[in-house]
Amino acid sequence: MFKNLKSKIKELAKNAVFVAESQLGSGKGQEKKKLAIDYVVKNLPFPSFVKNIISVLLSSFIDDVIEISVSYMKSLPAKEGE
Repeated sequence: MFKNLKSKIKELAKNAVFVAESQLGSGKGQEKKKLAIDYVVKNLPFPSFVKNIISVLLSSFIDDVIEISVSYMKSLPAKEGE
């Protein structure tokens, strides 16, 4: 279960980074990071009390995965026309 949970968090983190970037634009790094973390926790497939426990127990992991996802997003080629 733990392995599946971490895989789900990684998947959500990639989406979260793109959502945060589209909503807040460039700059505002700390706000985007908070928004991304909230997105991950909110979209976990568990009841609220379990999400709260997971967010506490795996806060460091979630933070690291968000940072990795940001690096991944920055490594993607820019869209033409921008």
